[in-house]
Amino acid sequence: MKTKILLVEDDHDFGLILKKYLELSGFEIYWVQDPKDVLRKGINLLSFDIGILDIMLPNIDGFSLAKIILERHPDFPILFLTAKNQQIDRITGLKIGADDYISKPCDPEELILRIKNILKRSIVKNTKGEIKIGEYILNAEKLSLSHHKENVRITMREKDLIILFLNYNRQTIKRDEILDKIWKTNDYFTGRSLDVYISKVRKYFRHDESIKIISIRGVGFELEFPES
Repeated sequence: MKTKILLVEDDHDFGLILKKYLELSGFEIYWVQDPKDVLRKGINLLSFDIGILDIMLPNIDGFSLAKIILERHPDFPILFLTAKNQQIDRITGLKIGADDYISKPCDPEELILRIKNILKRSIVKNTKGEIKIGEYILNAEKLSLSHHKENVRITMREKDLIILFLNYNRQTIKRDEILDKIWKTNDYFTGRSLDVYISKVRKYFRHDESIKIISIRGVGFELEFPES
């Protein structure tokens, strides 16, 4: 499955070139020129793996947009693009919570390397340690799901599925998205495998009635987990 990138860049020529280069490098790009569209169109940020934001944007500058994004999704990876190679931009961006920044015009190979490094760090950050899920504790490293009534060992794929569901809490996730993100393929056999995994995950969470994984026929699943 391709890495999905949200690109927010108002410079038409630079944005077009960058979009084409990243697509040729195997990424899937959603390019927005007006940063307000990121908020106005109700874009599902969790459907993207990383955001690349220009700092000098109209209406809302990149720093302000990043703050809004990170308030909603604190773990969303962000890389800043800046035309000014100044220390203040770097410090401000990192204080906000961005993962990295690169100055324009940027070396394409360096940009791709930075994107890949951010994504590696993001995977580690989101899958290690303990996560409280209602009455349960998920230990992503030890592959265990604990409740005061029972402790169960889970598989790596079950863990990935649970974490994906947490990222889509109180939203609807499509079957195709799950198959692409977890199985990296989408065919009849993986579809049947998904149904088996869903049944197992539902069973694991049976002791907490506030946790809901509701099937929506022909679409996917509506998810509801208690807020931590």
